[in-house]
Amino acid sequence: MPSVSGLLEQRELTARRRVEELREEADRVQAELVVAEEDWKEWVIARSRVGEVLALGGDEVAVPDATEGVRDTNPQPESPMAAAKPKSVVPMWRAGLAWSALSLDYQRILRVLSDQGHLGQGPLTCQEMAKAFGIEAVPAKVETLRSKAKRLVARGWLAESVPGQFTLRPGAAGPGGGS
Repeated sequence: MPSVSGLLEQRELTARRRVEELREEADRVQAELVVAEEDWKEWVIARSRVGEVLALGGDEVAVPDATEGVRDTNPQPESPMAAAKPKSVVPMWRAGLAWSALSLDYQRILRVLSDQGHLGQGPLTCQEMAKAFGIEAVPAKVETLRSKAKRLVARGWLAESVPGQFTLRPGAAGPGGGS
């Protein structure tokens, strides 16, 4: 019959081997994590750089078309309104940047606030914007508008002097890019 001390040593040895295996696996996973984080950071930087180039309207850098040489079976005319795609990044406002740099949802917000300003009326709440768009002012839709308006404020397109009340930023370009 094995001794108690011998059994304990066997169990200790088994536990130590398991700890060493887990440490090796943890080191391997940690190394993979470092590589994955670096890859992720590079993609974040790439998306940021592309966003900067798109925000500049391509004036400073020519970006080759990825679809060059690919035949389009459903050609559609180019329009300035089609410049920004839904769910696109909202570029930082700068003098001369046209509204077409924004997706249509953001352009609608700017247009209704611009009309408000031209009529000499004050800022709008998100509920008022929802009514102006002809959509039901239910919480989910109002919060979607609020999120977009806040994003436009953060990017310099809108002003929010009173919380929840939005106006076009003084000096923000009109639809064609003029001040």
